Amino acid sequence: MIAIHVPDPLRVYCDGADELRVEAATVQAALTQLQQRYPAVYKNVCDETGTVRRHINLFINSALVRRPEGLQLPLSEGDTLLILPAVSGG
Repeated sequence: MIAIHVPDPLRVYCDGADELRVEAATVQAALTQLQQRYPAVYKNVCDETGTVRRHINLFINSALVRRPEGLQLPLSEGDTLLILPAVSGG
């Protein structure tokens, strides 16, 4: 079981939860679980082709997931997958 940390702007799509728990062996499998259980969250993380959106960064614990090869990185029991939207402004 791994935890997916959901940022504030996306919590509205998962009943306000800040963390979702899924069973997944890879980052891609975690995203697939997210798509099945919380499709609105998934649509904000990935585009219609299944590619992680440019303004979204994913971290396994504190390590940045590089795209696209990083989606096959393994996950271990107790890992946290952090969804981090880019912030910009002036």
